[in-house]
Amino acid sequence: MNDLRELGRTGLRVTSICVGTASLGGTSYTYGYEVNAAQGEATVEAALASPYNFIDTSNAYGRGASETCIGAGIVLATKVDADPKTRDFSGERVRRSVEESLTRLGLDSVPLMYLHDPEFFLTVPEALADDGPVAAMVALRDDGVLGHLGLAAGDVPMMRELLRSGAFEVVLNHNRHTLLDRGAQQLIEDAQELGIAFVNAAPYGGGLLAKGLSHQHKYGYRQAPVALTEAVAAMQRVCDGYEVPLAAAALQFSLRDPRVTSTVVGMSEAGRVAQTIALATHPIPEEIWPQLEALLPDQEHWLR
Repeated sequence: MNDLRELGRTGLRVTSICVGTASLGGTSYTYGYEVNAAQGEATVEAALASPYNFIDTSNAYGRGASETCIGAGIVLATKVDADPKTRDFSGERVRRSVEESLTRLGLDSVPLMYLHDPEFFLTVPEALADDGPVAAMVALRDDGVLGHLGLAAGDVPMMRELLRSGAFEVVLNHNRHTLLDRGAQQLIEDAQELGIAFVNAAPYGGGLLAKGLSHQHKYGYRQAPVALTEAVAAMQRVCDGYEVPLAAAALQFSLRDPRVTSTVVGMSEAGRVAQTIALATHPIPEEIWPQLEALLPDQEHWLR
């Protein structure tokens, strides 16, 4: 698990798994459970002691608590976010968001900063306006505060438009390149064409492919349609036949794709680090993949 990959044109070299920290600091409103400060700090300590050198956080995760847990540890990527109260996502808000993040992290600069979830606050023209968030990020990069710029979101059509601006070197998409969903295919192809690194987040679809139907009926943070739950049940049966955990197949689906530079795996407790290493290295026979592919549900674009 010590393999390092070039992160597009950035010059950064990262591990194939990126430690996701969205759940640190208390996120019951998203994930249905709380992570207290001690648990969050223990998770970060375990991550820093692991083979993984890539950590992903955000100004908004845990309302800032995720960045506080990480502090001055090895951080490669965080995100600028809209104001949680006013929904302002102007260039001025971006500058404040960056300042907030640097203060929490105890850093003077960040190697990689993503524009986070613009689809909930902006149109493409607004994002690219002279006084908009992208222009502010470019200026901060030119000033040396930000090393490289990335785009992290879910809305594939909007992301494809924003990539064409030329401002971004890394793109992160979530829940749309999994055993169950291939909605990110055109985005991945665009990234390859433009020489932009593709980072795949949420390979378990928010938990459904990790916990199974006995514990989870949501995909991408919303109720899973029947076609999806039926596909999960069928995939589980195939994996059981080979004594392969469904979670291992879900994770390795992303890891084995050469177009994916790194896969973000959310970790909410220290034990998840070792568990992720085990899932990433679990032997999976080659013949399982076409069987799982045959069970891919019709792509009804439920997340688009």
